[in-house]
Order: sequence, then structure tokens, then C-alpha cells
Amino acid sequence: MTGTEITAIVSIVTAGLTIALGVIGPSLAEGRAVMSALSSIAQQPDESNTITRTLFVGLAMIESCAIYCFVVSMIVIFANPFWNHFVSGK
Repeated sequence: MTGTEITAIVSIVTAGLTIALGVIGPSLAEGRAVMSALSSIAQQPDESNTITRTLFVGLAMIESCAIYCFVVSMIVIFANPFWNHFVSGK
């Protein structure tokens, strides 16, 4: 195998692992956040507006971790800094 083929294979595997492992944490955190918010709303229905607003802000911050993993995987696939090195043959 040439360096270009190895770089392509490693890039694809790394992007897949980045998405797979990088989404596990945010997914579990979002599930726990929603579970806690629903429990809180069930206990204090009068505060549902405040709890919901805080929940959505928290979910947006948690989801940003998964979005960063997606961005890193897209960079590894489409803008790999090592790709030009192997294509040029240096």
C-alpha cells in the first residue's frame, strides 16, 4: 500500500471513531438532563417555564460537544493536513 492509501484509510477510520466515541458522552448527558428536567417538572409544575428554559440552554451546551466531534471528523476526511504531503510525493 502506498502512503496515500494508508492516509485515506486512517482518515476514514479516525473520523468514524471520532463520531462514535464522541457522541456517546453527550447522548448520555442529554438523556440524564431530560430525565432530571421531567422529574423536576413533575414535582414542581409551577416552575416548568424556568426549568424548560434552563434545560434547553443546557442541552445546547451539551450538544456542542457532539458538534465539535462532527467538525473534527469532517476536517480529518476532507481537509486532512497530511494528504498534500503524500500526494506531492515528498
